[in-house]
Amino acid sequence: MSAGSIHGLDGARVDRLLASETERFTRSHARSLAWLDEAADVLPGGVPMSWMRELYRHPPPVIDRAAGIVTTDIDGNEYRDFNLGDMSVLAGWAHPVVLRAAAERLARGAQFLLPSEDDVGVARRLAGRWGLPFWRFTLSASQANVEVLRIARAATGRPVVLMFDGKYHGHADELLYGGLDRAAPEIRGVPAAGAQAVRLVPFNDGAAVERELARGDVAAVLIEPALTNVGVVLPEPGFHAALRAACTATGTVLVHDETHTLSAAPGGLVEAWGLQPDAVTMGKGIAGGLPIGTYGMSAALAHAVLSGSEEVASGGTLYGYALGQAVAAAFLAEVLVPEGYERTAELGARLADGIDAAASAHGLDWRAHRLFNRSGLTHGPTLPRTAAHARATFDSALFNLQRLYLLNRGIWEAIDSAGPAVSFAASEADVDAYLGVFDDFLAALT
Repeated sequence: MSAGSIHGLDGARVDRLLASETERFTRSHARSLAWLDEAADVLPGGVPMSWMRELYRHPPPVIDRAAGIVTTDIDGNEYRDFNLGDMSVLAGWAHPVVLRAAAERLARGAQFLLPSEDDVGVARRLAGRWGLPFWRFTLSASQANVEVLRIARAATGRPVVLMFDGKYHGHADELLYGGLDRAAPEIRGVPAAGAQAVRLVPFNDGAAVERELARGDVAAVLIEPALTNVGVVLPEPGFHAALRAACTATGTVLVHDETHTLSAAPGGLVEAWGLQPDAVTMGKGIAGGLPIGTYGMSAALAHAVLSGSEEVASGGTLYGYALGQAVAAAFLAEVLVPEGYERTAELGARLADGIDAAASAHGLDWRAHRLFNRSGLTHGPTLPRTAAHARATFDSALFNLQRLYLLNRGIWEAIDSAGPAVSFAASEADVDAYLGVFDDFLAALT
């Protein structure tokens, strides 16, 4: 453990707690552990996707079924889920609207490589919420970001994308560079040469943005309205206005990635904060958990897509598939409605208030993040304004222990860099259950 870096904690106590929680997990997850061992014969690491191992310092439970916000693993353990499938299942599992729309569409065909009637309805609803007139669809937000950046380069004739330290925009190569002084691959297998077309600056640093845009080679600025992959880092007053002005002055395309923030309001943080991007990208949440990605564009960018002898490359065999579009149409119309957002924001505030109160009650000078339905924790007295500050005031090893303690008591909070989020299907009792176990965890620590 690195708990010695956390003020006020007894390292030996923390180590004993980790050992006891690991032993408890092993006892209660025998079938999952056996399944993972057997699966390793055909699945590298025993899992179908690397994150299912990389995100945790303990083996993952193997899930059997889910309904509402409760998932059940193959050992019969139940968990109230506060990760929401990494913000992809905003209203819980087996939602009746999703089941109905999916069944009706499946009975008439799920995929045609041709338009279906729901395409226009989904696009019109997204246009009304995000204020951008033209939309295209993919299977994920990663792919939506790739296509928007391709369009921005075609529209501007420039090569470079400017992003922000602490970002996460997906798992395409060009999105996986980091480093403020000189961009470099963040993971193995990403080509070093691609870093020439990527630069990063600190979040909330308007002067750094202006310096980079003044070089005249930046096609697009890609940004989350609030950073969400280092806990939550909120924009300082005036930052977004300055960013918009700098992009307008230099003819740079401003792209807001709302994949993790569309849960804030019907039109995400673009609506909630009155932002004015040239394009917006998102995925995951708008189709009730089915694979989907989408991006909205200004009329000028849409013209760039269609101008010339060929369109800017945009497509995939399953992009805009009828099943995803049908579920998105129903989910946007019936579930992701204003009263649902208002309720989850209230529950998110209840969650953040409880986290703050528990830390204070146990003598820990820690703070809770607040972003509508999302919360989380920084292991320090001040909330971060940059990713560097966030990383310096958060101990991932300590969070791993927290996750293990919570899952052993029926609460699932998956990702150390995300923090808990409240589902549209959650209740006050669910939030209070989280807070009760979290309070017990802090008592065990202290």
